[in-house]
Amino acid sequence: MLVITRKAEQSIIIGGEVEVIVLGVTKDGVRLGIKAPRSVQVHRREVFEAIAAENRAATEAKVPVQDAAALLRAAQVGKPEGR
Repeated sequence: MLVITRKAEQSIIIGGEVEVIVLGVTKDGVRLGIKAPRSVQVHRREVFEAIAAENRAATEAKVPVQDAAALLRAAQVGKPEGR
C-alpha cells in the first residue's frame, strides 16, 4: 500500500487516466473528487461489495441455457456502442 500526504486542491494520478483530488478536509472526513474515463467504474467500497455479492448470487443461480441466451440478447438491446 502506498501512503502519501496531500493537502486540499492537491491530487494524485493513477494509471495515467484517473485523477483523485482532495477537495477538502474536515473533522468528519476527507472530501475527494475523482476524474476518470467513462470506461472506468468508480464506486464506494460498500457499493462495490454489494454489486459483487449480487453478481455472485446471480452466477450461482441455475438458469437454463435457452433462458441465458435470451438474457444475453436482452442485455445487448439498446446498449450504446463502445460501452
